[in-house]
Amino acid sequence: MSAFKISRRDFALTGLATLMAASSGAFSTAFAQSAFDQAEWKQNYDAATSLKVVRSSTPVLSPLTLQATEQAIESYRQIVSQGGFPEMPAANLKLGSKGPAVAALRRRLIASGDLNQAAGGSPIFDSFVEAGVKRFQERHGLMPTGIVNQNTVTAMNVPAAVRLRQLETNVVRLRSYAGNLGERFVVANIPAALVETVENGQVMTRHAAGVGKIDRQSPVMTTRATDINFNPFWTVPASIIKKDLIPKMQADPNYLTDNKIRIYNKAGQEIAPSAINWRSDEATHYMFRQDPGGDFNSLGVVRINIGNPYGVYMHDTPAKGIFGDDFRFVSSGCMRVQNVRDYVTWLLKDTPGWTREQIDAAIESGQRVDARLAQPVPVYWVYITAWATPEGIVQFRDDIYNKDGLGGAPVASMASSQIGGPEEEMQ
Repeated sequence: MSAFKISRRDFALTGLATLMAASSGAFSTAFAQSAFDQAEWKQNYDAATSLKVVRSSTPVLSPLTLQATEQAIESYRQIVSQGGFPEMPAANLKLGSKGPAVAALRRRLIASGDLNQAAGGSPIFDSFVEAGVKRFQERHGLMPTGIVNQNTVTAMNVPAAVRLRQLETNVVRLRSYAGNLGERFVVANIPAALVETVENGQVMTRHAAGVGKIDRQSPVMTTRATDINFNPFWTVPASIIKKDLIPKMQADPNYLTDNKIRIYNKAGQEIAPSAINWRSDEATHYMFRQDPGGDFNSLGVVRINIGNPYGVYMHDTPAKGIFGDDFRFVSSGCMRVQNVRDYVTWLLKDTPGWTREQIDAAIESGQRVDARLAQPVPVYWVYITAWATPEGIVQFRDDIYNKDGLGGAPVASMASSQIGGPEEEMQ
């Protein structure tokens, strides 16, 4: 055997074939071939990862977004005229999968521009396909796992003609916000369950959100953020007392005590839960208030007040797990904000005495502390289900409230929106 040394790293890079070739005196040829293979693999990997969706700094309410969406409409008109998207069969696919369904997947991704046409129709699910799937998922508000599941197939089988009508419907909405929205403002896009803070035409921070269920919808409105409550009490709205608290107390008499919710009569006196007839509507005549506490209070550690006639606001939540879900339609109309400390830090940027350190200290104190914004910030709760970015990325979201008039929301969205524990049911 030829005398040479090979490290574990060299072995991992060159592979067993190179080692065997070296043992027969063909090391240099095998190593050259291995280097070529590595370079080709790296080139393929780089090409595949270049399909990632670029995170745009352009807000959804922007003249540039409007212009890009108008261009996307022309592109989708051409797709429709050419026959639209091929049907994607029901399948669970991932890296390494093989078969006709993978070839169909390639055709579907190529048709929507999520995979380069040169990728061909191979029946093998490779890194190119995985990158294309991730790109498609990101554009449709799905977690970019690269794994084709039911939600991904459902989104792929929405006809191109429907997507075109979505774009045409939403470009009208975008035009309605074409005026001066302010130098600093917040956009909360309900179907995307996403909050953007905007300054001088650029997105400063983005936050996943939890928004209203189908039967308890978050309202479309224009308002202003005026003040912030740290470690807030939560006063339970009358509608939630009837819809949620009474059924929960019927099922579990300790529910209020376990969740640190107290009952008060009109004189401000605290009432024991056992004093109320939970088989009636008697509870609706009392006030229910949950103690502050980030681990259990439905508002978490922060409430952002926005003037409106609907009784809704933006807030933290102890149920952080919702922000990792594809469908975040879980609330009773209010909006829960991920990374809420970053959000309120931006809101209080121009308010003296409220640096990030002071915000953290107020929260850690555990005491109710209020901060009024020196300048109220415009807040736009909008309903945009389709738009495009200047980078050429066309985004779609489920019409969860059926406001587009193109048909009902996908079953997966509806089912997911009804799932949740106490925090999801109560705001």
